[in-house]
Amino acid sequence: MNSQTPIHATDVIRHKRDGLSLTTEEIQHFIRGVADQSNPGAPTDAQIAALLMAIFLRGLNPQELADLTSAMRFSGEVFDAAPLHTFTIDKHSTGGVGDKTSLLITPILAAAGLAHPTPAGIPGICVPMISGRSLGHTGGTLDKLETIPGFNTQLSLQQFFDTLKSCGASLIGQTPTLVPADRLLYALRDHTATVESPFLITASIMSKKLAESLNALVLDVKTGSGAFMKSYDDSKHLANLMVQTGTLAGTRTVALLTAMDQPLGRFSGNWVEVWECVDIMQGTRHPMSADLIELTNILSGWMLHLAGQSDTPEAGAILSNEILRSGAAYKAWLKIVAAHNGDISVFEKPAAFHKPFTTRVLNAPTAGYLASMDCTEVGWAVQRMGAGRLKPGGPVSAHAGLEMHSKLGEKIEAGQPLITLFSENESLLAEPYEMLLNTLKITPTPPAPQPLVREVITASA
Repeated sequence: MNSQTPIHATDVIRHKRDGLSLTTEEIQHFIRGVADQSNPGAPTDAQIAALLMAIFLRGLNPQELADLTSAMRFSGEVFDAAPLHTFTIDKHSTGGVGDKTSLLITPILAAAGLAHPTPAGIPGICVPMISGRSLGHTGGTLDKLETIPGFNTQLSLQQFFDTLKSCGASLIGQTPTLVPADRLLYALRDHTATVESPFLITASIMSKKLAESLNALVLDVKTGSGAFMKSYDDSKHLANLMVQTGTLAGTRTVALLTAMDQPLGRFSGNWVEVWECVDIMQGTRHPMSADLIELTNILSGWMLHLAGQSDTPEAGAILSNEILRSGAAYKAWLKIVAAHNGDISVFEKPAAFHKPFTTRVLNAPTAGYLASMDCTEVGWAVQRMGAGRLKPGGPVSAHAGLEMHSKLGEKIEAGQPLITLFSENESLLAEPYEMLLNTLKITPTPPAPQPLVREVITASA
């Protein structure tokens, strides 16, 4: 396309709708308009939604995906970690139910970095984590953190830098200046049924992660009934897209395909997930949290390995567990929360801070083995109890959520509690209760056990 030819949003939409390849100029022009809505030629919300649907239906070729990711990455300021003179690494999950590993991994890596500072006294590892809010049936790390009184997820880039320098980790959202194009795209995907597009997921995740100035990145790509990518092949396709995108951008990237056929850990919601992680960091290991702890150590193990702290990912996982058990991760957590202006006194009695208005227990209708569930349906039940948003920018409930009392494969007795539901609004419990009752399947024989980590994908594999 001639650089002097005007580019119109409707033409960009039409080209992708008709299966044509978008040019670099078309993608850059459209994303610039998304990031700067004051521009007279900026696309409207309706036009952005239309392009999202066209991409969902038509997909993107490798060049289009690279162009979209780059345009989003540079749609605003980019964080510069070079002055820290440290190893920067992050972890990102494609989204699951009860998926709260970021709340544990961040202080684990921070503790490892604080234990081995650089000659300048800066932590040897820094985790600059840019997180998101609830999306579709999944929860959001920012929504969980903001249940901590005073916790500020909207730091400026200078505050972000200062927190990393002192704490070794910081968790923030997309500020108005950092990857601004993704803020609107992310919210609109949630309300246009385009969340599951592997191309839009890749561009969203990788634009934010590459804007963090990372040396390495570990991706937790979910697969199963609670993942955005239900089939294994689709999950692997997404993992490959992200590993390739990160590697081409100069960031060493590894993806783990992990199971999401049931909620991870004990709780799903907002504050209750913070509570579960604090319990673990304080030394309490509830049996229902075993899979959460295992996956946390595996992911942290890869991060410690990539950062040069262990010879192998397996040795890294052992080191991660030692850091978690020693209390060093909890000390790092308190330091991070305080740096974000969070009130750390709530961690003295985290269970007491949980104050739902009403609860309801779902009991097993029959004896047998908990064989399966549609984990996406479980996620929607959590969201509809108040933990998710009805519209972009809307509020979420701090105390809505659920507690699982059994894992897949466990023997169940008739009348045994399976799930406890929490809500701040009693009228919101009826529909989620029925959703959960209908999706939990109890059979006479146990299901075949499935591994937590299905496959590891690297640039060379």
